Amino acid sequence: MKTFIFLVLLGIHGAAAVTHSMKYFYTASSQVPNFPEFVVVGLVDEVQMVHYDSNTGRAEPKQDWMKKYTQDHPQYLETEAGKFLGSQQTFKVNIETAKQRFNQTGGVHLYQKMYGCEWDDETGEVKGYTQYGYDGEDFVAFDLKTQTWIAPTPEAVITKNKWDNNKAWIAQNKQYLTEICPEWVKKYVNYGRSSLMRKELPSVSLLQKSPSSPVSCHATGFYPDRALMLWRKDGEDLHEDVDQGETLPNHDGSFQMSVDLKLSSVKPEDWRRYDCVFQLSGVKEEIITKLDKAVIRSNETSTPLIPIIIAAVVILVAIIGGVGFFLYRKKSAKRPPSPVNNPEVMEELNPKA
Repeated sequence: MKTFIFLVLLGIHGAAAVTHSMKYFYTASSQVPNFPEFVVVGLVDEVQMVHYDSNTGRAEPKQDWMKKYTQDHPQYLETEAGKFLGSQQTFKVNIETAKQRFNQTGGVHLYQKMYGCEWDDETGEVKGYTQYGYDGEDFVAFDLKTQTWIAPTPEAVITKNKWDNNKAWIAQNKQYLTEICPEWVKKYVNYGRSSLMRKELPSVSLLQKSPSSPVSCHATGFYPDRALMLWRKDGEDLHEDVDQGETLPNHDGSFQMSVDLKLSSVKPEDWRRYDCVFQLSGVKEEIITKLDKAVIRSNETSTPLIPIIIAAVVILVAIIGGVGFFLYRKKSAKRPPSPVNNPEVMEELNPKA
C-alpha cells in the first residue's frame, strides 16, 4: 500500500517562519483481525495529540499539553467522543455502500478520510484539504479553489454529483478549512508552544555497512521534522549518486533522517572535498560533516547500523499499531481536521431516493 508522505521544508536558510498544521485521519475497517472497526487520530505539527477508537469509545489526549488543554476545557473530550461516535456510525454505513459500488461482498476493506489545514505563522496563508479513500485508493476529494469535489474513479461519480449539488455542504467545508481549522491550529500551538516550537539539533554520524557500500550520513535527535540533509562537493549541492532517506520519528518525539552517498565515482584523494550538510528550519547554523574515512563507523569495527535499523522497524510497527490507522496510498499530499462543529457527520454515499 502506498502511503501519503507529509514533508514540509520551511525556512531552511535561517527564516523563522513556520507552517503549523493539523490533520485528522478517520479509518473504518471491515473484517480486519485484531483492529478496531473505527479509529480516529488527530495530529498537530505531525505530532499525535488525540486518539479515539470504537473499542474504547473514548477520545484520549496523547500529549502533556493536550492534557492541560482538556483540564482547562472539561467538556472537550466528551464533545470529541460524541463527534467521533457520529462519524463511526456514518462510516460503517459508508463502507458497506462502497462495497456495493465496487461489487464486493466479504473480505477486508478500508474506508478512510483525511482532512486538515496548514497555517503560516508569518504570512497568515492557509491551505486546507479533505480527501476520502477506499481500499488504499483515492475515492473523492474536495478542491478548495474550485469548491467542487473530484472523483478519480467511476464508482465515486455518484458521490461527487451529490456533494457538488449540496451547496450548504460545500459552504461548510470551505468555512471549516479556511476559518475554523486555522483557529484550532493556533489554539493548539499556543498550548503546546514549549514542545511544538522547540528547536533541537541532532547528532550526526557517518555510517557504512562495508567498504563497497554507500556512506550514510545519519542525523538523529532533531526537532521539528522540518529539516533538510544533503551532500555537497566543493560547496555545490550534489544530486547524482545521492539517495535521500525518509524522515522517521524516534521514541522520544524527536526525528532521524539520513542521506547516502555512493562512493563508486569518488576518488580516494577527493574525499575531503565532500561534505554532509544538515539544515534545521528556523536555525541559521548548518551542521557540516566532512567525508572522512577515519570517522566512519562500519560493521567492520562496530555494529551501529543494526540497532538503527531495528529501531526504525520498531518505530514503524509502533506507529501502525499505536496510532491505529492505515494511511492512503497515493502521491505526496496534505489534508485537514479540527474539534468543533465541523461538517464531520457526512451524508451516506448513496443519493437519497
